Amino acid sequence: MTNTQRAVFLDYTSLDLGDLDLGPLRRSFGDLQVWSDTTPANVIERLQGASVAISNKVQLNAHTLAACPDLKLILVAATGTNNVDLEAARAQGITVANCQGYGTPSVAQHTLALLLAMATRLIDYQKAVTDGQWQEAKQFCLLDFPIVELEGKTLGLFGHGELGSAVARLAEAFGMRVLIGQIPGRPAHADRLTLDELLPQVDALTFHCPLTEHTRNFIGARELALLKPGAFVINTARGGIIDEQALADALRSGHLGGAATDVLSVEPPRDGNVLLAADIPRLIITPHSAWGSREARQRIVGQLAQNAEAFFNGTALRVVS
Repeated sequence: MTNTQRAVFLDYTSLDLGDLDLGPLRRSFGDLQVWSDTTPANVIERLQGASVAISNKVQLNAHTLAACPDLKLILVAATGTNNVDLEAARAQGITVANCQGYGTPSVAQHTLALLLAMATRLIDYQKAVTDGQWQEAKQFCLLDFPIVELEGKTLGLFGHGELGSAVARLAEAFGMRVLIGQIPGRPAHADRLTLDELLPQVDALTFHCPLTEHTRNFIGARELALLKPGAFVINTARGGIIDEQALADALRSGHLGGAATDVLSVEPPRDGNVLLAADIPRLIITPHSAWGSREARQRIVGQLAQNAEAFFNGTALRVVS
């Protein structure tokens, strides 16, 4: 059964760069209105008469929901639901459904790309060419930056769900051994190592867990010091999991072989960030782009359509509230 009522996508350009097929979503509704973006002042007006709100990052708070009595369903075009007041939605009888697992291949390959870039010193060698150093070399090659092989090295993972497992498989394809860490605040598992057990053993450390009260800054100066000299740190999970000042200090001291992050504690970093300082060596920062392949974004469109059709058929799919 197709929803014949009105749906409003509040911020579709946060998802669609002009390269997606919105057909599956349009076919799920009799009337789908899309807005490139919506300011807080326009949310209530645009949702009037709508039974479905679709939002990636636009805030849907208790005041907004109370002013939109026709809403029956909120579709979150992401996994995180912090932009929706779930308690207010429940009180008003509004179902909330999110998207899940859509970016696994994209984030997994981005994670390995960051690790490979650090291990091969890719950015340093590219800069050496653009700066003319290779052109002035006394022999056919330039080997100024030590290259590390992943074969035989150990990768530590915090987060071994769908995404962490995908990263583990890619790492194992490069001949790495994988160890899994115990995430703070979760029940202990026999195959999970504590921080103090895991950190001294790994050559690279990567994160695929949510940011919670237990994981906020759970990697700080003490934990970074437990890593082997020359270890790599990769964060494609959430900013705030690693203490950013401690990471900057560990890189400046030369203890780490490198760090790469796709996330910062505040995004975008309009007011700056300690990790944006120009004097931090061997640091790669990408702009929360790991998830954003066209294929991953198209999966979100498909999941939004599936969630809507399931709801109006009387079944639950990816419902979070």
